Amino acid sequence: MTAPTTGSAEALAPDRLRGVLGRFATGVTVLTAGREAPRGMTANSFTSVALDPPLVLVCVARAAQLHEAVLAERRFAVSVLGAGQVRLARHFADRRRPRAGREFDAVDTFRGRFTGAPLLCGALAWLECSLAAVHDGGDHSIVLGSVLDAAHGTQDEPLLYFGGGFRP
Repeated sequence: MTAPTTGSAEALAPDRLRGVLGRFATGVTVLTAGREAPRGMTANSFTSVALDPPLVLVCVARAAQLHEAVLAERRFAVSVLGAGQVRLARHFADRRRPRAGREFDAVDTFRGRFTGAPLLCGALAWLECSLAAVHDGGDHSIVLGSVLDAAHGTQDEPLLYFGGGFRP
């Protein structure tokens, strides 16, 4: 085994970091927010924080339209995607997709009881959250959510993100 090469944090290029972090497999979620003009975004930077009180966190790009929706609504929802939902993951990851409420036209959803945000039909699980805190995370915000409700969906295998691509 050879020792890893390291460099200073100042010289670490984003592409290099992305390549290294891409070696860590994550689950894939779609975050949604908004009752009247809902927004959605694919995210793999989602994790549980605590069971008591129930808390989760997700990192949201400051440039994403969802960012402003989460801050304005102070609530958001999470759909945990299954292996058969690659199309949905790509749909909500595509920055060129239709906006202004049309991004959900071709997607089967139901409204969350506590957030009013769309939840994706056929997901492995769903969570609805109120905004507990927002922390600076560079070009992202680290969003901490208090879980208001959670439910299981299908029993499919999870959709994973690894090496820069989806892995059903």
